[in-house]
Amino acid sequence: MTDFERWERAPFTYSEVGATRPGHRMPGDAHVVRAERVVGRGPEDFAAVRAFILGFGMQRGAGMRVRASTPSAREGTVLVASAPFLGPLRIPCRVVYVLDGPRRAGFAYGTLPGHPESGEELFSVELRPDGAVVAVVAAFSRPGRWYTRVGAPAGRLLQAAVTRRYLAAAANAATAPG
Repeated sequence: MTDFERWERAPFTYSEVGATRPGHRMPGDAHVVRAERVVGRGPEDFAAVRAFILGFGMQRGAGMRVRASTPSAREGTVLVASAPFLGPLRIPCRVVYVLDGPRRAGFAYGTLPGHPESGEELFSVELRPDGAVVAVVAAFSRPGRWYTRVGAPAGRLLQAAVTRRYLAAAANAATAPG
């Protein structure tokens, strides 16, 4: 059995699956992050950022290596991320849902056994009524391993830094020549 097959069947490591969906409430006992950044204007920038996000560009643009079971996000896609700044750690996740509408697109993934945290993260882009294209990252998490419990304050700083990198990557996708 391959890693992807194993993780396709693995249970999520948290019970609130889907809680990052727009309009849902994230768990009150978890660390919650919501950050957004205007990354462009108009339908062309929205389309560029949509394709970038659904192709796991925010993760790659933040400096992560991503292996995924599909080339773009689909419900059930397994991702295994790693990053030079995290050493040999492998970070397994599975796509919980995909948003793909005319004014909002993106996906959320949830943590699987072996992930250092327990929770869910949404990566999306919105085309607002005023024409602004806004990248959004929303997440909730709890420590999932002994070392993330011990190092929780450092983990939150790392999460904040990576979130900024996700948003910066989305901004670059909107302004990159086509």
